[in-house]
Amino acid sequence: MNSKLESPFKVNFHELPRRAGEFRQYHLEFSAPQAIGIALLEIPKSEPLDISFKAESVDGGVLLTGEVISHARGECGRCLDPIEFDVNQKFQELFLYSSRVKEVGEDEDEVFSLDGDIADLEVPIRDAVILAMPINPLCQSDCLGLCSICGLKWRELEKDHAHKASDPRWSGLADWKP
Repeated sequence: MNSKLESPFKVNFHELPRRAGEFRQYHLEFSAPQAIGIALLEIPKSEPLDISFKAESVDGGVLLTGEVISHARGECGRCLDPIEFDVNQKFQELFLYSSRVKEVGEDEDEVFSLDGDIADLEVPIRDAVILAMPINPLCQSDCLGLCSICGLKWRELEKDHAHKASDPRWSGLADWKP
């Protein structure tokens, strides 16, 4: 196996002519080698990823335009119930030829470049997926969450559910009898 292509996110564009306007269609299907997402919602490790994209030669690089499809799992940000989320996110990224990276003048960490004819799509795919996910995923839009005192779900509690408010500064006197 070629050591440059060990990651399933790496694609070899050797067959793509370096003439502006030339393009090829690509389709990748593999299991996620690591979880992709945020603390409350992620595409789990080994979940299938379906990545389709068009690679187009442009002046100085290769423009990728496509979409990633998968399925994420996590928990509601309010009540902690399990939730599922379909990922269907479009992405577009420019990979510069290594000879053109220095000409751009931007910080090299912010520019994607080809390693010869090989592009590593992992960071653009991760960025697209994470940006598509809700920051605070909910099981339903009107989820009431948990009671901050007892931790039970508000939707399962009676309408008049309440707790006796006590000031912890007076707790030392709770057993005092005159």
